[in-house]
Amino acid sequence: MIRTVQATHYVTPLREGGSLPAIVEGDDDGTWVAKFRGAGQGVRALIAELVSGELARHLGLPVPEIVFIEIDGRLAKTEPDPEIQDLLRKSEGVNLALDYLPGSIGFDPLIGRPFDSMKRLASSIVWFDALVTNVDRTPRNPNLLVWHGKPYLIDHGASLFFHHDWRHAADRSRSRFPEIRDHVLLPWADAITEVDGEMSAAVTMETLERILGFIPDDWLGDVEGLPTAAAHREAYLDWFRVRLEGPRIWVEEAIDARSLLV
Repeated sequence: MIRTVQATHYVTPLREGGSLPAIVEGDDDGTWVAKFRGAGQGVRALIAELVSGELARHLGLPVPEIVFIEIDGRLAKTEPDPEIQDLLRKSEGVNLALDYLPGSIGFDPLIGRPFDSMKRLASSIVWFDALVTNVDRTPRNPNLLVWHGKPYLIDHGASLFFHHDWRHAADRSRSRFPEIRDHVLLPWADAITEVDGEMSAAVTMETLERILGFIPDDWLGDVEGLPTAAAHREAYLDWFRVRLEGPRIWVEEAIDARSLLV
């Protein structure tokens, strides 16, 4: 299950990303990077963060703990910045947050470590990002942190971008995802073929149903043709079902893109 934490103090904004994230303190004495439903792409970015993050965790990929974080609108009264006040008011209720990793540094592809010795992990991450159509792990914006020598995947709000236009979701479930050619870890991903069988077998419909069940009902059911939370979850499940069917042309695309670098 996903824990729920009550935000007790807004510490400082992180001035990057469409979700206007911020460091906040919680009633569990933890420090969190909060993503707000009142910013950017709204709850769809939070759904992508939640589903992709927990799916990555299920696959054994390193992801900081994800929690629901409750925002009390009264928290806005303690902030002098009108923009932050407005954001907190619009985000009252359930939001999402990732564990803050103090002292972590951003992954630098020019250095390459720690992936020089973890090429299978790099291949697994490339496979995973192609599955969830994550366009946001590039050399310009790796969305990878290195903490105590170990890489962590962050910021999956740009994945599952099909859900911003459900009319074309079926077509995008079969997409080759050519954007994978820009993946920051592609130079190290020399085992995509090997990880494909293992990773695809691990993403069962039961696992996806469990993860989709984490999505709060009030984040769902606001799409034409998907009037209920149950129908909305089923649509996500159908998208993944088609995405995972063989032949997985998006795996072929990743392998082809990698071959051009050799």
